[in-house]
Amino acid sequence: MTSKRANFDEDTGDEKQNLSPSGLPIHKIPGGYGVPFFSPVRDRLDYYYFQGAEEFFRSRIKCHGGATVLRLNMPPGPFLSGDSHVVAFLDARSFRVLFDDASVDKADTLDGTYMPSLTLFGGHRPLAFLDVANPRHATLKRIVIQLVATRMHHVAPAFSAAFTAMFNAVEAGLVASGPVEFNKLNAVHMLDFICTALFGGTPPSKAMGATAATKALKWLTFQIHPLMSKVIKPWPLEDLLFHTFRLPPFLMRHDYAKLTAYFTDITAATLDDAEKVLQGTIPRDELLHNLVFLAIFNAYAGFKVFLPHLVKWLTRGGAELHARLAEEVRASVLEACTGEAITLTTVEKMPLVKSVVWEALRMNPPVEFQYGRARRDMVVESHDAAYEVRKGEMLFGYQPLATRDERVFHHGREFVSDRFMFAAGKGSDKQLLEHVVWSNGPETREPTEGNKQCPGKDMVVAVGRLMVAELFRRYDTFTAIIQEMPVEPVVTFTSLTRAAAGHGSANSSSP
Repeated sequence: MTSKRANFDEDTGDEKQNLSPSGLPIHKIPGGYGVPFFSPVRDRLDYYYFQGAEEFFRSRIKCHGGATVLRLNMPPGPFLSGDSHVVAFLDARSFRVLFDDASVDKADTLDGTYMPSLTLFGGHRPLAFLDVANPRHATLKRIVIQLVATRMHHVAPAFSAAFTAMFNAVEAGLVASGPVEFNKLNAVHMLDFICTALFGGTPPSKAMGATAATKALKWLTFQIHPLMSKVIKPWPLEDLLFHTFRLPPFLMRHDYAKLTAYFTDITAATLDDAEKVLQGTIPRDELLHNLVFLAIFNAYAGFKVFLPHLVKWLTRGGAELHARLAEEVRASVLEACTGEAITLTTVEKMPLVKSVVWEALRMNPPVEFQYGRARRDMVVESHDAAYEVRKGEMLFGYQPLATRDERVFHHGREFVSDRFMFAAGKGSDKQLLEHVVWSNGPETREPTEGNKQCPGKDMVVAVGRLMVAELFRRYDTFTAIIQEMPVEPVVTFTSLTRAAAGHGSANSSSP
């Protein structure tokens, strides 16, 4: 985007202000980076411990007169990142430049200002770290898109099995000992679900035993520990261990070997099919490690974060929302004549369920950050001004501020369960979905080989809908305690009220 250059008014002799193509005044980007080393460390402490992410950004917006494009430092800073300087986009309009693949280079920017060791990925650079200009990107993305498309019909039955096992355990725990934490059960059963849905075969909890999820979480920790907080007490010890030095990859070698051995077995058919198509252009070993990354980092980690947030908002919706959802779910299941099964076709006909899932993804996108480097000098527009960005600068967006932007969404900082229940002919309502961008692109756009949008976008939305549908097919209402944490809230169920016999639940007992 080029700007209109300054010129002189022939009548007054004054210099006219530079304007963007949309006619917005072009300003110098406010903010700054402070004193080397000390300011990035102080900003890291503010971000993780003294303010928290959202207040960190809102306080800086306020400090600079409401400007939502700022220069600031992003964690982890010294000594993990060589350069913590970013240009931050903190509103819905400026944030969208991060989806312009012609303007933004995404190579090695998945985790922001630092890059995990490739040793954690078998020495290969996974698809998520590749820019669209890299020829390998299109090849690998094509394989993943095809895999997800061909396995979508396995999603509903695999999720149903995982949901049943998970909530049988919740019910048993409530009866035996009282409140039950959802997150721990979700961490175990969603790994089984992902592997079964994508590849079939024996679930990891049976093939590898009870430590399967522990190994997967350990591998995730070794990658993203610089972005984690409030895991270890006291916080100064956590800051030293997680945010100052890289955890040695060799400590993960044994557990990652166990994970790759498991995936070598269950992905064999997928790898065979891919090799026939690729004819050696991507080695089998590289494909394998990409599938491990897809299953554990992209899918499993995403659901581990997303589903607790979804249950959080359902909890806060209370009995009134629960009654509306139960009525819609049970009527749709009855009309579908599928017996006990809830299918993807069935949930597609549940407008309130669909709205709740989109609203949860808007309020709490599973990945809160987007990064990339400017490919060229350009002008980026916010709602009220425009700013010149230089080639090579690191660009950053904090998605919750963009997707809660009240210049786009009425009461954008509130959860509105029926926000996306579109009335016939209300095209302006449907356009709101363009600003639901959790998938690294608008909800109205599809992932392709030539963009960086999540190839599992439709699967994530489908699982969210299945979660809500299964929950309110089985239960009339529930209560839970919510403890907000930096990445995912801790959800602890305190009661579940079973649906009465004849309302879609085979078991009408109450825990």
